[in-house]
Amino acid sequence: MKTNKVKVIASSIRGPLHINKGLPCQDCFRYSRGGKNFVAVVSDGAGSAKFGRNGAKIVCETLIDLLKNAPFADAKKYVRKAIGIAREKLERHRFNKTKDEKGIMDFSATVVGVICNKNQGLFFHIGDGAALAFRDGEYERFTASPPENGNFSCETYFYTQPDWERNLRFTAFENADTVFLMSDGLTNFSFAQDYQSIEKGFILPINKFLKETGSKPKAERALANTLNNAEARRLNSDDKTLLWARL
Repeated sequence: MKTNKVKVIASSIRGPLHINKGLPCQDCFRYSRGGKNFVAVVSDGAGSAKFGRNGAKIVCETLIDLLKNAPFADAKKYVRKAIGIAREKLERHRFNKTKDEKGIMDFSATVVGVICNKNQGLFFHIGDGAALAFRDGEYERFTASPPENGNFSCETYFYTQPDWERNLRFTAFENADTVFLMSDGLTNFSFAQDYQSIEKGFILPINKFLKETGSKPKAERALANTLNNAEARRLNSDDKTLLWARL
């Protein structure tokens, strides 16, 4: 896998809930194809957090910066380091009035990302959202990193929490040629309820179209329209982010 040859199509859509409240999209995504590794991250700023959008942006950018040239064998160490640095940035952030760890909860956000090198890949994940990797034609042998919720269905985990390291999960995979990262607004479209199978009626047509479409602007518009159609808005009113990569 040559990182500069990886094809990436991604889109973030503001959900009806935020539109009705006059709020911006809280999701963020970033990716890098210019280093030793291919890296991509999606983060969902908590709707209950005053500056969740800022928290999502900072953790995405920090992870990309530190992981794109990190030794893949030490990827887990560098993921932990990057998240720790993102937290330190939030402690010093101009919107953090207390300028300490307590104040960073105003920036709460989830994290789901991937680092790939040659035929090896590693998902890293805190909270909800999901990740998926597979080879074309081998859809029953996928690798997934599913959402993790707390004691209640509407409760999840954030990288801004004091015990974030306990909630950080890693999932390794190999020989995949396709990766999906998504915020929680799309997990119910993409997987069966038990996460033991993928929703082929959603995942496979998107994969086929994005793989075969030569125009990136056209692919991005089509993906945005898919995420924002009437049925998608009806089924889930949250912001929606989908990042697709062909390795």
